[in-house]
Amino acid sequence: MTYEDLKTKYDYLYVKEMNLYEVEGLKGLYVDGCIAIDKNLTSIEKGCVLSEEIGHHLTSAGDILDQTNTANRKQEYRARLAAYDIQVGLEGIIRSYEAGCRDVYTMAEYLEVTEDYLEEALAAYERKYGVYVACRNYIIYFSPCLGVLKRFD
Repeated sequence: MTYEDLKTKYDYLYVKEMNLYEVEGLKGLYVDGCIAIDKNLTSIEKGCVLSEEIGHHLTSAGDILDQTNTANRKQEYRARLAAYDIQVGLEGIIRSYEAGCRDVYTMAEYLEVTEDYLEEALAAYERKYGVYVACRNYIIYFSPCLGVLKRFD
């Protein structure tokens, strides 16, 4: 989902672009229905950051900036999983495979996310599901390398 698509879908959240990284050292920040996004990011980077901040809106409570706190790290992980599901998801992996994407670069381009973001999402899915997961009539392999197989039962 593009940055603009995310802003439209979650239009009940207030999104403001600002020089966030220069001032706070952050790319994005969520507080009580308001999201700040660093204005110096590319549109694709903004989409990745916005999806994570939406993930915080959907899953987090309170101030979790202190990542030395275990509970805060757990909330951060839940928010990132929610963000990965918004931007990538198992269905997105399948759609990109059906569109002919066979590597991380083309898949990231198709899904309109950065390669780093996609690799982080795939690693999170491997931690969540293991080496592979079945989804509809597909098997998605995360390890030893990404692969999608269509089952013909």
